[in-house]
Amino acid sequence: MRFLRLLAVGLMAVLLTGCGITMPTDPYGSLEHATGGTLRVGISPNGNLTVADDGEYSGKEVELIRGFAESIDAEIEWTVGSEEALVRGLEKQQLDVVIAGMTDQTPWAERAAPTRPYMKTKADDGSILNLVMLVPMGENALLSELETYLDTQREDA
Repeated sequence: MRFLRLLAVGLMAVLLTGCGITMPTDPYGSLEHATGGTLRVGISPNGNLTVADDGEYSGKEVELIRGFAESIDAEIEWTVGSEEALVRGLEKQQLDVVIAGMTDQTPWAERAAPTRPYMKTKADDGSILNLVMLVPMGENALLSELETYLDTQREDA
């Protein structure tokens, strides 16, 4: 019985591949648009994680997203704004990624897709926070590619 299930799953994979369907997918083509093109990054300043100062960008998350952009041969187009404005940009497919020192407890997770936590940081009260980035809901190929890159950059990797 188990053999038949595996055979059925294998046949479905072959049929879907033959139909040109790939997994994961981006309904709006975010990864395809960014690869070899422009990665539209929203940034909201947050301590030393994301610094935006007179057109200059720095911080740990900025360096990570620059590395990701380089890995997909993309130039970065920066948009500075509040978290709420940037999440609206994700919803309207005007942005591909938002970085803002957000944690896995972000209230924006109902409106945007957070990455897996990729780094821990210590809050002012001494608690440990898990940092995430946001991508548009449903853009799973972009999310998967970004998470794969972030996994390679983990300090414990």
